Amino acid sequence: MERRKVVMCVLLSILGLLSAVTAFAAEATRVKRSQVKFVVSDSTRQCFYSRSPAYNLGFASALFLMMAQIIVSVASGCLCCRKGPAPSRSNWIIALICFIVSWFTFVTAFLLLLTGAALNAEHTEETVNADTYFCIIVKPGVFSTGAVLSLVTITLGIVYYLCLNSNKPNVATTTMAANQGSGIAMGQPQIPERVEDPVFVHEDTYMRRQFT
Repeated sequence: MERRKVVMCVLLSILGLLSAVTAFAAEATRVKRSQVKFVVSDSTRQCFYSRSPAYNLGFASALFLMMAQIIVSVASGCLCCRKGPAPSRSNWIIALICFIVSWFTFVTAFLLLLTGAALNAEHTEETVNADTYFCIIVKPGVFSTGAVLSLVTITLGIVYYLCLNSNKPNVATTTMAANQGSGIAMGQPQIPERVEDPVFVHEDTYMRRQFT
């Protein structure tokens, strides 16, 4: 494997691990039900949320994931207008599938991480539904799902990058080129006919031979 590919895979792996670790840490430090204060006054009923470490951790996880997605997209280039040698058909199909699925998992993980982080900020909220007051908190598993989807996104991005930058030539094309280059002619060898130079005879000699 080329050095450039190794560096790219290591960089993407580090960003993916950072995104997953910070997301799992945000899951452990998210605001719990017992940490939300519900204050009832004469006219209002409000929920007071204290700022949790999950706020910074969630945004950091989303940032690492976005950086990895941008890097792999720029390094791989567009599927239809990228420069360089074209990969084989099988590698191109695998790259296309990984490209589509990775963007789906990226958007889902990114939204989960941002939403979870925003709900862990310090804020006050008044929520009522059918004369019932309640406080919204992040459900267990939101950040964990984002962490798993981040790892899936990075893995698919690495596969997508390697498939598009594979220098392995097409076997059929290579075989055909080799046969054309080393083919043996089956026809008969063309030997040019030998043409002898004409012999010039003096006119007197010709006349003597004619009357002799």
